[in-house]
Amino acid sequence: MNLTHKYINNKQGKPEFIILPIAEYESLLVNAIPYDDDNEEDWEEIPVEKDEFDDVTIPNEVVWIMAEKNVNSLGAWRIYRNLSQQEVAEMAGLTQSAISQAERKESKPQKKTREKLAKIYNCLPEQLSI
Repeated sequence: MNLTHKYINNKQGKPEFIILPIAEYESLLVNAIPYDDDNEEDWEEIPVEKDEFDDVTIPNEVVWIMAEKNVNSLGAWRIYRNLSQQEVAEMAGLTQSAISQAERKESKPQKKTREKLAKIYNCLPEQLSI
């Protein structure tokens, strides 16, 4: 395989695309391991524990915010609703620091807090538990 490739960089100078000979591209395709859903030997059974929130759905936008902003569901819903922590605190009768603490990734807010915030975010309390 020829390891001299041409790179196309983005505006920041980081490689974004690569140009390689067709023969090399075709070789990569032939040698790629195909995804085979039928080969059960390659799969491992993973035990799953059911919980009360298994059937709860969350809008795709909220999930994206959780991933992109690295926040928990409370923070993602607040951002999704275009609210600041201070605005939410005032609406909920809490302090901004309490909202900040509830939005920590490892935080597990009480049911009463989730119910207050669900009303503000116009969602179900269960949607704030994930």
